Amino acid sequence: MRSANCSPISYPMLPPTHQHHMWDAWDMAAEICLSQLPSLVEDPNAEFQPSPFFTDQLTAFEVWLDHGSEHKKPPEQLPIVLQVLLSQCHRFRALVLLGRFLDMGPWAVDLALSVGIFPYVLKLLQTTTPELRQILVFIWTKILALDKSCQVDLVKDGGHIYFIRFLNSVEAYPEQRAMAAFVLAVIVDGHRRGQEACIEAGLIHVCLKLLHSSTQNEAQTEPLFLQWLCLCLGKLWEDFIEAQLTGLQADAPAICAPLLSEPQPEVRASVVFALATLLDVGFDSFRDGVGADEDCDDDEKSRAEIIIIKSLLNVVSDGSPLVRAEVAVALARFAFGHKQHLKSIAAAYWKPQSNSLLNSLPSLANINGAASGNIVSSQIGPIIRVGNDNSSIARDGRVSTSSPLATAGIMHGSPLSDDSSQHSDSGILNDGVSNGVVHHSRPKAWDNAMYSQCVLAMCTLAKDPSPRVASLGRRVLPIVGIEQVTKSVKSVGSSARPGGPTTSSPTPSFAGLARSSSWFDMNGGHLSLTFRTPPVSPPRQNYLTRMRRVCSLDLMNSPDSGLADPLLGSGSGVSERSLLPQSTIYNFSCGHFSKPLLTASDDSEELLTRREERERFALEHIAKCQHSSTSKLNNNSQIASWDTKFETGTRTALLQPFSPIVIAADENERIRVWSYEEAGLLNGFDNHDFPEKGISKLCLLNELEDSLLLVASCDGNIRVWKDYTLRGQQKLVTAFSSIQGHKPSVRGLSAVVDWQQLSGYLYASGEIPSIMLWDLDKEQLVNSIPSSSDCSISALASSQVHGSQFAAGFADGSVRLYDIRTPDMLVCATRPHTHQVERVVGIGFQPGLDQGKIVSASQAGDIQFLDIRSQRDAYLTINAHRGSLTALAVHRHAPIIASGSAKQLIKVFSLEGEQLGTIRYQHSFMAQKIGSVSCLTFHPYQILLAAGAADACVSIYADDNSQTR
Repeated sequence: MRSANCSPISYPMLPPTHQHHMWDAWDMAAEICLSQLPSLVEDPNAEFQPSPFFTDQLTAFEVWLDHGSEHKKPPEQLPIVLQVLLSQCHRFRALVLLGRFLDMGPWAVDLALSVGIFPYVLKLLQTTTPELRQILVFIWTKILALDKSCQVDLVKDGGHIYFIRFLNSVEAYPEQRAMAAFVLAVIVDGHRRGQEACIEAGLIHVCLKLLHSSTQNEAQTEPLFLQWLCLCLGKLWEDFIEAQLTGLQADAPAICAPLLSEPQPEVRASVVFALATLLDVGFDSFRDGVGADEDCDDDEKSRAEIIIIKSLLNVVSDGSPLVRAEVAVALARFAFGHKQHLKSIAAAYWKPQSNSLLNSLPSLANINGAASGNIVSSQIGPIIRVGNDNSSIARDGRVSTSSPLATAGIMHGSPLSDDSSQHSDSGILNDGVSNGVVHHSRPKAWDNAMYSQCVLAMCTLAKDPSPRVASLGRRVLPIVGIEQVTKSVKSVGSSARPGGPTTSSPTPSFAGLARSSSWFDMNGGHLSLTFRTPPVSPPRQNYLTRMRRVCSLDLMNSPDSGLADPLLGSGSGVSERSLLPQSTIYNFSCGHFSKPLLTASDDSEELLTRREERERFALEHIAKCQHSSTSKLNNNSQIASWDTKFETGTRTALLQPFSPIVIAADENERIRVWSYEEAGLLNGFDNHDFPEKGISKLCLLNELEDSLLLVASCDGNIRVWKDYTLRGQQKLVTAFSSIQGHKPSVRGLSAVVDWQQLSGYLYASGEIPSIMLWDLDKEQLVNSIPSSSDCSISALASSQVHGSQFAAGFADGSVRLYDIRTPDMLVCATRPHTHQVERVVGIGFQPGLDQGKIVSASQAGDIQFLDIRSQRDAYLTINAHRGSLTALAVHRHAPIIASGSAKQLIKVFSLEGEQLGTIRYQHSFMAQKIGSVSCLTFHPYQILLAAGAADACVSIYADDNSQTR
């Protein structure tokens, strides 16, 4: 055009291209072709050599991929690569390189879409070439992870069929089939035409068939695949009654429910999402008071709904906030469809006689208990009747009568507890009841026991230890008419009346046992480097490596306490439907595909070096500890003293292994972090907004890495923090309630817990007849071990050398050793503290590789040394403190122990019973006399002892040979 004196003009203006150097490449390609003409003309047998232009351009693009990045100049070859897709011989290589480019990030996908990739890859979905399938699915995964709007064109061109076939093909890898499930989930996400097209193509049956085969299969199915099959189903029948009915007829609830015991929290959360979106089955028509759909009768719907709700109640107390958040959303949907029945149950709870009712209400949930018939208090008889048919609500026999839902502890721990008698009837309920008659909102009501369980579960979630889950739970309560309770929760907790009854946190029953296989691909975890010498604890894996999941949900927004925003109140003009909280698992899971999938995220060199340094440090110091039998600790050994300024005194303390840092906590659940080298406060924060009874234990998870701080409250709630040493930057990683099913009579609970790095298990017990065994990597309760005693457990210690053993001390002075590998768990039991029946205050495994050597100290003041496997009786007894022993510490590697008393005295002993030192708090000009010793803890790798006392003072003592760093 320029040669014809024409100047093309566009708006907006395009940059001039006539001098682009790609023309030089084109000229060269033309020259190569033309230069062959003379020889072809002269020699009829000469072969034409195809132009290497496309090959060269692909090579140039590959070179750019090896060295380019978002911050460098974009590749000029990208438009050429699209043209190459038209050439069959270069197509596969071009697609592979294009996939590598798109994997570089959203900016790359954006750039490719802007140069016109879309029509090319859409057209390719019509090809049947098998080798292109995997890379095409990958490319579409990357495109849809950025731009959901492509769903319309995909359905229009029938592209969904391609992905359904791929999903159903057994020869593809599960990770690639997970990508196909993701693509299909995006196609149906909020797109009715997409939902209809996929149902016509039989997607529901394909997904359910794959889920069913995974539960029948012994081998572990790829978790990412299971996760996306569930999310795809959830999106497919979300707000789409026809799809929900198809799912019901295909027995979807029964197929999905077993997956709630999968080891990965993401999978469990996705299953809850799929079941929750199925809860809407035809109930819109019920809400409108119109008859149900003809295709599926009410009984069938009701049966399916009961299966779903039973399954969800099994995971109300899952160890993962991700799962519990989805359960809260699901219960909100259910509550919206059953408002009137639930309101009548809630109303019954809140009549003025609530004080006397509190004791009888939880028995509503005691569906497996021996008591049958009318088990409800007569005061609410006119409204609630529970029939004899207990079997219809039993949970496959998996929940025992000690199920937490079946105990009165639920009400004590709910927001309804303690202060309930202060609330009058007025203003609390938007009651669906008049004169004791329920206004039915649907044709058939369920057994009231099931509704009671749902109300109790909602109350449990409203007081969840995770701020985000609690916030969701509090949004469910107004739907069932509990209004003021949501506002009083905070004042009940924060007033923390001295001497008043303290509430405990409830948690309903739990899913079945988890599978034992681990999953490192998706959670980005890795087996840590191991200790390589016998004296040290065996190899330790890292746990909660998936913590990025919870933090990425932005659970917190208050930098100081890390707690979530308060309840979003329901304004008068807001419809109830808008109160329903929204699920987050789908959007969260989509983020996985936006990240680079082809390049492994390798551990940075810096982390590896630091870990090796720490291992070296630990090994050197362990060797020193093992030979330090003459360690002397006395008043002259004090190297630091810190006034924590805790009004109620120091409850528990912990020394960091690789930094000169001590962490202390008090009765009001305040945590303070102090450097004893610089004598400065590093950080201070509240564990949560409802301090109740103090912190019972502090533990470090993954101490060789950037350790996490596990904080166990006396009510059994566990919270795990990261970045806790950085002022104002602490973040809550996860939170859950570790104790379930405590005795009805117990108002204040004193939980005991211990962490075992070796196995990744957290052991927890208290005023319950069992010991809860939690797997923190799976965030799941894997076992509930009967304690075989009528007394409560007062001390708990796990072995840091043998990954399956732990010991428990009881309130009656008995000691038991457990091994989770044995069928009945209990190895042996003895009662060494016989002179005075006093509770065991402290227990610990002696350092070394002996399996059954234990030190146990009772409140009466005697310390017993046991070799519990070989003989029942103690082989050594020390009467350390007469009737006033308050604390015991056993060093992890050095042969020393320390005990503290209520008489301001600390004694240090060798394992042979020799007293190595005494620390007294004396009157002096500067020092004041303090109260009883409340906690003792040794440094894991040095002879350092931290002692906390009732006057808020924490002192640190070192033996003469020990280095402070």
